[in-house]
Amino acid sequence: MPKRNAVLSELGRRTGEPPIAWLMKLALDRPKLISLAAGFTDNPSLPVEATRELLEKILGSPKRGQSALQYGAGAGDADLRGLTVKRIVEQDGANPRSGAYAAERLVVTHGSQQFLYMVSEALFDPGDIVMVEDPTYFVYLGIAQSRGMQCRGVRMEADGIDLANLHRRLEELKKAGDLPRLKALYLVSYHQNPTGTTTSLAKKQEALGLLRRYENAAGHPIYLLEDAAYRELRFAGEDPPSALTLPGAEERVIYSGTYSKPFATGIRVGFGLAPEDLFPAIMRIKGNHDFGTSNLPQQILREALASGVYESHVQALRARYGIKARAMLGALRLHCADVAEWTEPRGGLNVWAKFPRRVATGLKSKLFAGTLERDVLYVPGQLCYADDSSRRKPNCEMRLSFGAASESRIREGIQRLGEAARAI
Repeated sequence: MPKRNAVLSELGRRTGEPPIAWLMKLALDRPKLISLAAGFTDNPSLPVEATRELLEKILGSPKRGQSALQYGAGAGDADLRGLTVKRIVEQDGANPRSGAYAAERLVVTHGSQQFLYMVSEALFDPGDIVMVEDPTYFVYLGIAQSRGMQCRGVRMEADGIDLANLHRRLEELKKAGDLPRLKALYLVSYHQNPTGTTTSLAKKQEALGLLRRYENAAGHPIYLLEDAAYRELRFAGEDPPSALTLPGAEERVIYSGTYSKPFATGIRVGFGLAPEDLFPAIMRIKGNHDFGTSNLPQQILREALASGVYESHVQALRARYGIKARAMLGALRLHCADVAEWTEPRGGLNVWAKFPRRVATGLKSKLFAGTLERDVLYVPGQLCYADDSSRRKPNCEMRLSFGAASESRIREGIQRLGEAARAI
């Protein structure tokens, strides 16, 4: 009898089920479950009324409504691309004439995940290497695994990656003769998923400089891929400018962003800027994916940005997430101070918690089973670490999301988590 998977391609056989799919399904299948895991955004904050009004305005004109319901341009709506670049320039306090912000090199995508996947398709062959933060966004690790890429972890500090460790890892690749396989360094630079860490501009600059120093030995460009998906969700302090402001950014920085989390996750619109030598390949891949991102969601966002609705919503959302973050941090101090330590984010959706080494947090651990018995779900920290033989994956950490649950359920969930930890 033929083997069931024998017909699949190497990619089909290699691609595993994303952990987020299982975690999200578990949260949806168990209504009583307090999910501090899946990265759903705050349901009551979704801009239902504002979106209805935007849609009425768009569809109220037959000409504009017909255009919005028709196919759009492959790279995305020209006005939305221009408004997107304008917003990034304003966030960075940058010169709008800088080539790093050229709207001609921006593509609108079905969420930022599609852009990350297309960049990976354009750059990486199986066996090629990407350097990632240790820990990093586990959905990107799924993309890397699917593409057959090798990941090399770089340790994290309070203000981003450990530059000395990055230098050491580059030297290791050079000595092993593996630099020709290295194509990019991937950073989730704002309110990082999972740790909540924001990378300083100084570290971005030094990291980009280090990559440039090793290009001769690699024999090709090495890109800095900056994932800014959580940039808009700052609720305290100030964010540093992006790597697009750095010298050489036009040739070496790839920038990924999204409108999904700061406006509405159901709209699923992201975007990305890429250097001129890489952008045509990304666009050819985009054409094979879908000929262009759905036009109606783009028109909603275009109108939201142009009218000020988007900015008003983002400001309200930031305040909302600040309240929810404080609820989680307060509950952790009350119920978990004797069993764990944690980061205190200034934005994003997550808190990163660490337990003593003797307290395992993985999917097969007593703590994970104990929290599930108490109807609480978290993301085991192990899922956020790349497969990298140079170190063992820590098994005493977890990601706690305050995005979806209400304040009362956040407090209840953290109390149950503390009880489960003390019961081990």
